Amino acid sequence: MKKALITGITGQDGSYLAELLLAKGYEVYGLVRRSSSFNTERLETIYQDPHVTDYRLRLVYGDLEDGSSLANLVKKIQPDEIYNLGAQSHVRVSFDVPEYTVSTVAMGTLRLLEAVRGLGSECRFYQASSSEMFGAAPPPQNETTTFQPRSPYACAKVFAHQICHNYRDAYGLHISCGILFNHESPRRGIPFVTRKITRAAARIKHGLDKKLFLGNLDAKRDWGFAGDYVQAMWLMLQQDKPDDYVVATGESHSVRELLDVAFETLGLDWKPYVEIDQRYFRPTEVDHLHGDATKARTKLGWKPKVGFRELVTMMVRADEADVSAALSGRAPQV
Repeated sequence: MKKALITGITGQDGSYLAELLLAKGYEVYGLVRRSSSFNTERLETIYQDPHVTDYRLRLVYGDLEDGSSLANLVKKIQPDEIYNLGAQSHVRVSFDVPEYTVSTVAMGTLRLLEAVRGLGSECRFYQASSSEMFGAAPPPQNETTTFQPRSPYACAKVFAHQICHNYRDAYGLHISCGILFNHESPRRGIPFVTRKITRAAARIKHGLDKKLFLGNLDAKRDWGFAGDYVQAMWLMLQQDKPDDYVVATGESHSVRELLDVAFETLGLDWKPYVEIDQRYFRPTEVDHLHGDATKARTKLGWKPKVGFRELVTMMVRADEADVSAALSGRAPQV
């Protein structure tokens, strides 16, 4: 069976990708950082007791800031595919911790590439590039759009993207970069604006919160479902030749529109509950991201299945179920 190594397996994308690869018969290794607290709740539905016979999900300790641990793991596992999803991925936070962001996103990618280069095998590598790299570039954005990054996170992603190009050309490595536009799900981290909104709507509905504080309501993003997007990641590594692909829905919506759908789902008007807080504005804003995924559609045969309204409704219903479960003393959904 094929073996895959996933950095960032405990995150939203990592958990969906792990489910996909396990369903396809892979043996999956997930990189996790040693911590005194567990952060594996997104993997609970696929966790397997290591003592069972068919044990195909293995969590291994390592860190994108530690090149030796990465080299040792890659050498030991000998993966057929590596999916580099790990990062400090909150754009606003990257302004507060720029050095850490660059170390994990940019240098972490370089450290992992060096581990792969030292392996000297046919290992295929997926790099999670980001639509934030486009920054101020006018929409729609595709694979040929010039990068104009507007945050430390975006700058670090541009470095990681370009170093992947360099290693692909210089060493003949099979490296594909997925330039993914915003993708969300009920597993999205609470600090991200989509989940922040859907969770707040559910808590306000049940009387647990009275206010939701947000930043720029006019920012427009191309939002899709993370479960759809991991399919594109896998498809990229099944191609004979490595390449770069924009992965997006081809639609963009403002934060205001997201508020409309989220609160409307619960029969609420968001306007009495939302207040603007300047702390949530970025020092340099990205106004409009709108992806053109024509290449992914034609070459990979990929297209999104979940639309914007369906996605937001899904997230609101999941958060409402969690709130209801907490109020009734039941275990929340995963």
